Amino acid sequence: MHASSGVQGRSAGLGLALVSALAFGGSGVAAKPLIEAGLDPLHVVWLRVAGAALVMLPVAWRHRNLVRERPALLAGFGLFAVAGVQAFYFASISRIPVGVALLVEYLAPALVLGWVRFVQRRPVTRAAALGVVLAVGGLACVVEVWAGLGFDLLGLLLALGAACCQVGYFVLSDHGGGQGGRDAAEKAEPPHPVGVIAYGLIVGAVVLTVVARPWGMDWSLLGGSADMDGGEVPAWLLLGWIVLLATVLAYLTGVVSVRLLSPQVAGVVACLEAVIATGLAWVLLGEHLSAPQLVGGFTVLVGAFIAQSSAPKAPAGPVAAGAGTGMPAEPAEGELSGGRAPH
Repeated sequence: MHASSGVQGRSAGLGLALVSALAFGGSGVAAKPLIEAGLDPLHVVWLRVAGAALVMLPVAWRHRNLVRERPALLAGFGLFAVAGVQAFYFASISRIPVGVALLVEYLAPALVLGWVRFVQRRPVTRAAALGVVLAVGGLACVVEVWAGLGFDLLGLLLALGAACCQVGYFVLSDHGGGQGGRDAAEKAEPPHPVGVIAYGLIVGAVVLTVVARPWGMDWSLLGGSADMDGGEVPAWLLLGWIVLLATVLAYLTGVVSVRLLSPQVAGVVACLEAVIATGLAWVLLGEHLSAPQLVGGFTVLVGAFIAQSSAPKAPAGPVAAGAGTGMPAEPAEGELSGGRAPH
């Protein structure tokens, strides 16, 4: 029965991780027409995070006890998982090609594996490591990294900063989910993940307000339309897509998938975001894919499949429940039973 629950948990986690990857991957397709219409990229990012924070305000109020109980977790999620990834990524692409920046950022699954193995001292299977290698290699083909090879140390360091912040996203999403013996043994109620997301978006919006300076934005552009492969789309509709689907839905399903799959597996599945983004750009923006990109996308899929099917077995004993096996611990009502890089 436990084995069946574990399989069902991993299947649900994989499905949610794919939804999250699809939602995150669609952000660029919706944002690009707005940028081409005249909005500054940082202003689009601010609208995305601030809009999502507004949507999640009622949730934040409901879980206001988290401000007192888990202030460090909320600040960390907002700084690293929300604002950090965005700020470092956009700073990096101002100096190096987007494909190179994406490839460096999506080294995060390998960094997550290192965190799990050497910091948390939890087992990492060879299959998971192989999945990371295949996913990163396939991603290199998807973004055609060879077309933008060039050495800019600061740009690469900024992209690496985005990768490290993405690691923070997966690790913090897993925080409090009953992972590990000591954590599971603690009797304190784990933080409600939806509340953590709500406050993370609020913290991220505050930080990005300082960085993006939205008071200088041309707000009238949001009342017009933007061109999407020859068709006119209302700017407010694209903004709604970015806020509701590419941010709120993406973060909610992403955090749930981390709890069900474990950070290292969800991190590899997240590589599909770049594949989905490239595919959606092909369909909606007319940006056609080359043969290497198609092969790379298939390779990422194979790597993600290998990784998600290789979750390590839990050690015997009651404290093992939920320890990265896809077998959830007993949840309280309203809690998860079981995760950008949003661009």
